[in-house]
Amino acid sequence: MDPLLSGDVGLAAVLIVLLKVVVAFAVLLIGVMAMVWFERKLIADMQNRIGPNRAGPWGLLQTLADGIKLFFKEDSKPDSADLTVFKLAPYLSLVPAFLTFAIIPVAGNFMDGGTGTIELFGHTTYAQLADPPIGILLALAMSSVAVYGVMLAGWSSGSKYPLLGSVRASAQMVSYEAALGLAVLAVVLTAGTLSVNGIVSEQSTWGWNLWVTGLIPFVIFCLASTAELNRPPFDLVEAEQELVGSFQTEYSGFRFAIFYLAEFLNAITMAAIIVTLFLGGPNGPDLPVLPGWLWGFVFFFAKIIVILYVFVWVRASVPRVRYDQLMDLGWKLLIPLGLGWLLLLVAMRVASDEGWGFGGMLATAAAGVGIMAVCYGMLLLAMRIARRNRQLEGVID
Repeated sequence: MDPLLSGDVGLAAVLIVLLKVVVAFAVLLIGVMAMVWFERKLIADMQNRIGPNRAGPWGLLQTLADGIKLFFKEDSKPDSADLTVFKLAPYLSLVPAFLTFAIIPVAGNFMDGGTGTIELFGHTTYAQLADPPIGILLALAMSSVAVYGVMLAGWSSGSKYPLLGSVRASAQMVSYEAALGLAVLAVVLTAGTLSVNGIVSEQSTWGWNLWVTGLIPFVIFCLASTAELNRPPFDLVEAEQELVGSFQTEYSGFRFAIFYLAEFLNAITMAAIIVTLFLGGPNGPDLPVLPGWLWGFVFFFAKIIVILYVFVWVRASVPRVRYDQLMDLGWKLLIPLGLGWLLLLVAMRVASDEGWGFGGMLATAAAGVGIMAVCYGMLLLAMRIARRNRQLEGVID
């Protein structure tokens, strides 16, 4: 619960909430414009090209020019489309990204156990729109809803290529949502709360989950989130070279612009979640030059830039994986590894709570790793035997 809402709510308090909504909405829109320019310019530099350089200084207004052009283009609708779902699908991709960003703390001083509150017009409030008790579960739910926008767009278009993309989206969602949830469970187990503000508070004084939970959940979450975003090398849902444009094929004008906006908005939101869960959120050095909450915003922004740079770097350098490789990575590696690491963290937590000492924790960890290795080996052996049987039966090559 926001401290602003725990006391006497007057007109000033309501105005502060509305101000936070407007600022968050404006910052996200400006951030999307900057992200489009950043990605196009960075990929151009990596490929020894110039990139946007005409509209505005250094091409900064190119995204705005493209948006204005799309706004005035003709909005075509296929005759065979389900028009209601066809019109609704773009918003199912866009709105969840805004709702997810609402629970992200973007500023505040969390060092030494701080709660990240700021003072606005005599009221104490969080530097986030809301902090529901189920905070991080809301983020997972919204990521699932966003995939429905892609699925319904492909299904409702009444065309074969978009339909193939929507089928791929459903399989990709099932495969990587489980791995994403296991990585989040490792963070929740460590923090002891579902509240996003509480998770950030537990990472104060440089106790980031990046090394508290181990590197494995961070890597799993980054890979799974890239697949959830349909970004290269996991962009099998779009795959322009084989599916024309997939779920976006029949869209034009303003509705296509919404999908385009949602793609980059989801990337910014997912980067913010990665920073919040594993990199301490606004946490950073306690510097006396500026107010602590303002330094929190600077650190949060700098961390997001680093994550987005990695997203673009991967897009520019890693080729698209095959569909069987996409499924193998999710089911055969990320899910077993995430589940095994979670069980290992649980065993170490039990050993710590029971007071078994460092030796007991090491023994428990070793036993957990051994059990994980045996179970994973048996799983791979069973899959290899099943594949060999199908080969003998002539089902597969």
